[in-house]
Amino acid sequence: MRHYSKQPRFLLAVDCIIFGYDGQELKLLVIQRGFEPCKGEWSLIGGFVQLHETAEAAAKRVLKNLTGLDVMYMEQLHAFSDIDRDTEERTISVAYFALIDIQKYKQQLSEDYHPVWFSINHLPDLIFDHNQMVELAKEKLRYKAALHPLLFELLPAKFTIPQLQNLYECVYNTTFDKGNFNRKILSTHLLTKLADKDKLGSKKGAFYYKVNTKAYNDNFHSFLNFVANPHKIANGS
Repeated sequence: MRHYSKQPRFLLAVDCIIFGYDGQELKLLVIQRGFEPCKGEWSLIGGFVQLHETAEAAAKRVLKNLTGLDVMYMEQLHAFSDIDRDTEERTISVAYFALIDIQKYKQQLSEDYHPVWFSINHLPDLIFDHNQMVELAKEKLRYKAALHPLLFELLPAKFTIPQLQNLYECVYNTTFDKGNFNRKILSTHLLTKLADKDKLGSKKGAFYYKVNTKAYNDNFHSFLNFVANPHKIANGS
């Protein structure tokens, strides 16, 4: 320890970009900050890494305290280390993004944080560099969702192909051809067709599907190429 005694000390934090899907829109979970600086302003949920834990453990603790969840899709995004990013003290933040099904977990949100879901297309201005974090997380989500089935983490236990297509269209802010999308998704063999239908959208109805858990786990890291040129689509080209 004496070899490092003259090195400067600073804080290490985690910030969590929590995406959710309510069946209609892709949303982001934010809170109103309860202390200074920037008290009362909109913020990502975060906290400081404690001496006894890793950054990942700190992110899981923060997510558990807010949502009540132990297991969800979470991935490290980036380390944000601009010298003046926090107005109070030199703080480096390791950002993580997570995916949850809003309908399943909406009753588990901790009211201590006054959490609010905002549409990803109508976000409030966030403190510090949190807007930058969200934009980078959106880019990462679009890139990974084009290759891997991680968006299924946002869906309820059973869903229709039109509902799944709507989710992809929300993520990429575009419209996909219905026939091509159906063929692409079904060709992955990740879904199991159920006997019942959702008849709210039309008299004919749409069959429900569920994720084939074994196929999903076996193929999660395979390059399934759900979406071609995700960056081009996301940029509206």
